[in-house]
Amino acid sequence: MNRNKALDTVLEMPQEFEVEDLITKLLFIQSVEEGLEQSKSGNVISMEEAKQKLSKWLQ
Repeated sequence: MNRNKALDTVLEMPQEFEVEDLITKLLFIQSVEEGLEQSKSGNVISMEEAKQKLSKWLQ
């Protein structure tokens, strides 16, 4: 994330807001951007691998 994206996010918030809400939003945006970069670079797993990993958590 760059400074401009962070500033745009602050400006999109209502006049009064909780700092925790801003932090949550910034972390979400950062996570999405990281995921998109991983996808572009081919750093992904197959649906079958994902199902196997999730099945361990869901048992």
